[in-house]
Amino acid sequence: MEGLKINLKKVVMILTVLLITFLMISSVSAGWFDFLGGDSAENNETNFVVGYFVEFPPFEYTGDNGEVTGFDLDLAQEVCDRNNWTLVKHQIIDWDTKEAELDSGAIDCIWSGFTINGREDNFAWSEPYFNNSQVFVVKANSSISSAEDLKGKTIDVEMGSSAIEALENNQTLKGSFENINEITEYDTSFMDLESGTCDAVLGDCEVMKYIINTKYNEEDYKILETPLSIEQYGVGFSKDNTELRDQVQKTLNEMYEDGTIDKIAQKYKDYGVPEGVIYP
Repeated sequence: MEGLKINLKKVVMILTVLLITFLMISSVSAGWFDFLGGDSAENNETNFVVGYFVEFPPFEYTGDNGEVTGFDLDLAQEVCDRNNWTLVKHQIIDWDTKEAELDSGAIDCIWSGFTINGREDNFAWSEPYFNNSQVFVVKANSSISSAEDLKGKTIDVEMGSSAIEALENNQTLKGSFENINEITEYDTSFMDLESGTCDAVLGDCEVMKYIINTKYNEEDYKILETPLSIEQYGVGFSKDNTELRDQVQKTLNEMYEDGTIDKIAQKYKDYGVPEGVIYP
């Protein structure tokens, strides 16, 4: 009987060792299988990583709940829903690195009020989906009513923005200003405008409308009627990623046809978004 107890203990020990060994081998095998592109549940999930430049309302901004939202990201979410993709929002911290992030595969596209004009050959573009304009904002009680009235004045413009490019394309107007302050965020420029540090702010029309309507008294400011420039927004992909570009465009076309894009745009009607949408 004593020998039988010893044998039972040995059997239990052997079985325990075998079970542990089996679990270890299974775990390692699964890890290698995933690493080599195996058909795991995680690998079956298709992520669509959208690069955005935060605080570009109403296209991208942080909502009251702390989540990044906006017209562009609403469109991207609908595209993902229709393709059974998972939307991953990736903030581009340094705008100068956007092409490197695309080329490295860190992001699949840039969908962030991204201006096509002047960048036509740098990316694989979707069809343009939004007409944007660069406009001047001044105090409502200002005597300034046109860009010509800004001669000898100081303006604020966002660093690295397409507004800078618009000024570069109009050297006569640019040279007429006393000073051009390049700021990092529009909140600073409106503080400058309020204090008299600058006489006008140059920026994207819908962004200007959003800031005025949500943060200030809209009766205190006016947008000059004639824009400095007109441009179009598109979704930008790396130049060799035309297959994904074509799939996104196909889905967007379906969204135009069934009225979904118009429905999403109406969520932002207070900021002029529906008027800027480009329809096929």
